[in-house]
Amino acid sequence: MNVKIISRPITKAEALEIAKEFYGDMVKGVVDIEKGIIALGGEYHIDANMVLIKAGSTQKNLWGFNLYPKLTDSDWIEYTSLINIRPTAHNRSIVIEDQKLRDIMEAIIAKLVI
Repeated sequence: MNVKIISRPITKAEALEIAKEFYGDMVKGVVDIEKGIIALGGEYHIDANMVLIKAGSTQKNLWGFNLYPKLTDSDWIEYTSLINIRPTAHNRSIVIEDQKLRDIMEAIIAKLVI
C-alpha cells in the first residue's frame, strides 16, 4: 500500500500514478482541513486516514474524498467516504453534505494537486 502525504503541490499526472495502484483512474484521499494537507492512496479511505493520524492529525479534521485526476472542474472530486459518516458533526451520510466544508476541501485539494 502506497499512501503519500501531500503537503506541497504535485501534478495531476503524479496523482494518477498513485491511483494506478488500486483503481486506475481514481485515487482515494483524505484531507486534513486544519493542516491544509492531504493523503492520497490506499485501497480504502481509512488507509490514508490512518497515515494522517500517525503523522499527528486529529480525526475531527479529516474528511474523505475520491479524486479523478483526468477529469476537470467539479467532476474531479467526489465527496464520498465511509469516514465521513459523523452524526456528531451533522454529517449522517457518506457524502459530505455541508457546502462550506466541500469548498474548504476543494481549495486545499486544488492547491496541492495542480
